[in-house]
Amino acid sequence: MTASAEPGSTTPSVDAIVVGAGPAGSAAATVLARKGHSVILLERGSFPGSKNMYGGVVYPRILDQLHPEWWNEAPIQRWITRRSTMVLTESQALTVDFRSANWGKPPYNGATAYRPDWDHWLAGKAEADGAQLVCSTTATGLLRDRTGQIIGVTTDRPDGDLHAKVVIACDGVNSFLAKEAGLYGEVDAANYTVGVKETIALPKHVIDERFGVRDRDGVDIEILGGTSGVNGGGFVYTNFDTLAVGVVLKLPKLAAQQLRPEEIIANLKAHPGIAPFVEGGEIKEYSAHVIPEAGLSMMPKMTGDGMLVAGDAAAMCLAAGIWLEGVNFAMASGLYAAEAAAEALAADDTSAIGLAGYERRLADTFVLRDHRKLRRAPALVLSDRVQHLYPDMIANTVERMFRVDNPMPKPGLRRILNEERKRAGVKLKDLAADALDGLRSFG
Repeated sequence: MTASAEPGSTTPSVDAIVVGAGPAGSAAATVLARKGHSVILLERGSFPGSKNMYGGVVYPRILDQLHPEWWNEAPIQRWITRRSTMVLTESQALTVDFRSANWGKPPYNGATAYRPDWDHWLAGKAEADGAQLVCSTTATGLLRDRTGQIIGVTTDRPDGDLHAKVVIACDGVNSFLAKEAGLYGEVDAANYTVGVKETIALPKHVIDERFGVRDRDGVDIEILGGTSGVNGGGFVYTNFDTLAVGVVLKLPKLAAQQLRPEEIIANLKAHPGIAPFVEGGEIKEYSAHVIPEAGLSMMPKMTGDGMLVAGDAAAMCLAAGIWLEGVNFAMASGLYAAEAAAEALAADDTSAIGLAGYERRLADTFVLRDHRKLRRAPALVLSDRVQHLYPDMIANTVERMFRVDNPMPKPGLRRILNEERKRAGVKLKDLAADALDGLRSFG
């Protein structure tokens, strides 16, 4: 269905306004439009994806519910058939590597994609289902009635107030709408990281050769260490004929170290474990983005009177070391927000109580179940011991396992580990505590 009025009139009225045409917003707009509701999908950029940046890996199985057999048309660069976890010290690199041929065929596990292509495709699907996409328009605030119920948004267009029965805020990590609605408490900078990425061009055959893949198979490398002493992590992902190389840096630690992110990426690319991958490449793009990193502990209230929050605006990002996911949680939260909104619209009750079905849906699915299970993981992965002590301990232990020191006899693994633990300054009680937290999170 189309909106009853265009932006710029004084009294536009639709069933729903979705703010932000990212994965969460487009999923929400798609569901509501399919259910016959009039929907305006607002995007501040000139096109969906123009104002967004992310690492590059998508785990799109939630799309099975929205767009069956999406893999036949989605703008995918490569299918992730190989995943690696790399631990870096100043001169060492330890890699745990896994590949599966099963991930290179339907229903697939993960893929790399360019965010502008991905967002444009998702928003196009919403438009095809009847949502009205309005770009180059910023939602600048909320409209309320005399009871405090949210009834729309103000925009940066002249006379551009938009009225709706429900607003779904998918306006990103700094969600001004969620804050204005009072859904966020005090904001703590320690809960955020900054992701910085370079897109590096290389011929496809060079990428295939260096990463040991062929056809549309791709590689996802997650890195602990290599961030110049700043708590965080790194990544290398293969696109069709480019690489995504970047770091994720904890904001307070970055400020304390007084290093520029571009310096840290340069140091990562120069590391002997990474340099052979990027040698000869040409930087095509540099981008940065703030990431909600603390998971469950920083999530806002999900509903208010007349409003729901989804995607990064709701801190729907899983940063758990082994699992680094965001787009799938964004799409799922947008889907479930729309289902709850449709339910509330049918009952003619878009109060917070009427919208409560959203939180029930989140709680009953992987969205909050995974976040609850892994609630300890972000603090553990970004802790000083994991970031600064364990990489040396692990890498030195493995190096000594493989090193031949004739005429000295070979020491046992237990002895090596104990000696390297002491050398790294790791106390047994702290090691046990971290192991227990890890078991609780990942076990």
